[in-house]
Amino acid sequence: MNTHSGEFKLFLQPPSPSLVGRPGPLALPVGTERYTVEGGGSLAVDIETGDKLEFVDKEGRQPCEILAIGRDLGFGTQVLDANPDIDAIGFKTIIQGQSEDSRRTRMALERRGIDIGKARALRIFSDNSPAGDQVKITVQRDGILVVAVPDNPMDPELQNTSTPIELLIHRSSIVKTARTRLPEPLAEPVQDLRVATASAESFCVKAGEYIQIIDVEGRQCSDFQVFSRRKLDNGRELPLDATITRSLLGLANPIPGLPSKSFDLEMDALVEVIQDTCGRHDVFMTACNSRYYDDMGYPGHVNCTDNFNGALSSFGIGQRAGWEAINFFYNTNIDGQNQIYFDEPWSRPGDYVLMRALTDLVCVASACPCDIDAANGWNPTDIHVRVYAANETFKKATAFRMTPESSAVLTKETAFHSCFAELTRDFSEYNGYWLPNRFNNTGPIEEYWACRERAVVMDLSPLRKFEITGPDSETLLQYCMTRNIRKLSPGQVVYTAMCYEHGGMVDDGTVFRIAEDNFRWVGGSDISGIWMREQAEKLGLKTWVRSSTDQLHNIAVQGPKSRDVLKEIVWTPPAQTAIDELQWFRFASGRIGNFHGVPIVVSRTGYSGELGYELFCHPKDAVAVFEAVWDAGQKYGLTPLGLEALDLVRTEAGLIFKDYEFDDTTDPFEAGIGFTVALKTKEDDFIGREALIERKNHPQKKLVGLEIDSQVTVANGDCIHIGRAQIGLVTSSMRSPILKKNIALARVDVAHAEIGTKVEIGKLDGHMKRLPAQIVRFPHYDPEKKKPRS
Repeated sequence: MNTHSGEFKLFLQPPSPSLVGRPGPLALPVGTERYTVEGGGSLAVDIETGDKLEFVDKEGRQPCEILAIGRDLGFGTQVLDANPDIDAIGFKTIIQGQSEDSRRTRMALERRGIDIGKARALRIFSDNSPAGDQVKITVQRDGILVVAVPDNPMDPELQNTSTPIELLIHRSSIVKTARTRLPEPLAEPVQDLRVATASAESFCVKAGEYIQIIDVEGRQCSDFQVFSRRKLDNGRELPLDATITRSLLGLANPIPGLPSKSFDLEMDALVEVIQDTCGRHDVFMTACNSRYYDDMGYPGHVNCTDNFNGALSSFGIGQRAGWEAINFFYNTNIDGQNQIYFDEPWSRPGDYVLMRALTDLVCVASACPCDIDAANGWNPTDIHVRVYAANETFKKATAFRMTPESSAVLTKETAFHSCFAELTRDFSEYNGYWLPNRFNNTGPIEEYWACRERAVVMDLSPLRKFEITGPDSETLLQYCMTRNIRKLSPGQVVYTAMCYEHGGMVDDGTVFRIAEDNFRWVGGSDISGIWMREQAEKLGLKTWVRSSTDQLHNIAVQGPKSRDVLKEIVWTPPAQTAIDELQWFRFASGRIGNFHGVPIVVSRTGYSGELGYELFCHPKDAVAVFEAVWDAGQKYGLTPLGLEALDLVRTEAGLIFKDYEFDDTTDPFEAGIGFTVALKTKEDDFIGREALIERKNHPQKKLVGLEIDSQVTVANGDCIHIGRAQIGLVTSSMRSPILKKNIALARVDVAHAEIGTKVEIGKLDGHMKRLPAQIVRFPHYDPEKKKPRS
């Protein structure tokens, strides 16, 4: 504003665009693609002249093999500006494997007629590469790139794990980016259909065949509907019915696993969801229709309902004003005021839903044309459909992402899965793996009593493991953990918290000291390993933080008889502590049976509140370990324990769980594990120290126990009141078999946290139904921890 001349002049600025942070592929520059190749995995991708390849050893010390094959199917030296220099032994071993990515890479090469017998590779990175090391290569001519990340079975004691390699491709031509480039087929397609933007396509599928709906560029919805071909032939139009499906499943939409099927009005199953890499869809709204656009002021706008009517007309199916459908990738939800709302889809380029036809079907799929709101990210694009033969085999899976930026990884089976699958079909996804919920002929209550009175075995393989090695390992852990790691001797374990600078928790877990400069972190989240790696880089420390989750699977044997079970099967060398001498929070390296048995690490740790142990082994040895434990445990009444019973025993024992008792806004004091914060005995600085001092001196919330004078079920998130005022929330609850009452863990305002305080738990809207309760000491079960110490 200029006032020198007595005039007011405004200096206007041009408008700026909305700033929106986006994860994953949508955050990359146009023309850039990102791929992650897991340790022991492989990848095949087309490359073109002028493409820039950037390889990153994210965690360090991970060799990688690169093969480039020209379009003439020759392993020539002209494809890349670097020459292959070794026989591709690692690649040839991986490609013969049975993993999903090995199968897909093998299929991609077979489809192109490539013989790998004489393949030679370029080897990049080494056993001593620093974390974040990079190699850049330019493509000299069109071809196919194969990336293989060799691995060897990890010795639980040697920490020789294998870790991911990241590949960035900077395309020379941005026209053919990942946003239009279709992913490799899951198998050889029997149908390959493109659904162009703002259109719909109908197609027929036979019983047993698989239907894959692919979001090509991301953020694109696809309405999908199916009919039984047999019923259509009999003149009966009975499409998939969302209301029937929701009612039978008890879910908003089908998901891979037991609740996976969709039904028509006669409750006949039509399709079953096998894989889903997005996880957010809609079955509440109809496909978009002319009335929606008319009412929004866009009369005549193309819509999915009219497109469905046109696509289905050849089958004699009557037209409708609004088609019910499963709206894949459509992001809807219901808020606290019972309003349905929507936002941009969660789907990213290449995300898909894979279904199996349960009868002969007539199908229709659209590429939604909506461009007047965020339904398609304001930019409608194509959908692609592939159909695979009935004799193909696909495992049920959802998608797990380590971080919002990470590539999707399909749900895995732990190495113990086949053993537990003989005892139950009831599995659910946890942390990227399938884990059993409950077992045939027992159920959670019987499994609970087996843990309290005898012994149980449970699969804890999804726990995240990281190998921390190098001369600065102790320094890194001392800085990242709230415990005093310098006091830890080899063979000892300590339970600790890991915090951000503001005092909120990154994770909780255990640190194993394997040797002077060798540690293992076992926690619940991938973020904890990433966080430690970031701190090491920031401080310039000489240390590596490498994931070993897929190289080190573990079962827990818990209960009063657990020591008796393991004494019979675990052999330890003279320099290691024997099982019957192993104290609480100690571990030993040993073998199953004798000197020649499979190697294991046994720690006296657990998540049950009982005497217990955890056994860690390489996945290739998992079946042998389980069978030894199972056979030895039969005379002691050993029982498998699922997630439902595990939640009972851990709640009763006051053991906390991420996203229930804590998250990144919760400090260890508020989470009930203030004993892990060594403010007095740890002289070194650590992340969050100053914030934790402040939060300890001025607490706001406290984790407490509740006894509830009602048998009505209480749930996570239920509000806690004194009078009208809400003073806290329930974090976990259960009906305790041994205490014969409803109990809970809760976070309440410190002003009302005194033992004996009378409170009420609000149900319904928090006021119309109240359950009387009283604050008590926790843990409710064995508060002195005498049982795990026994």
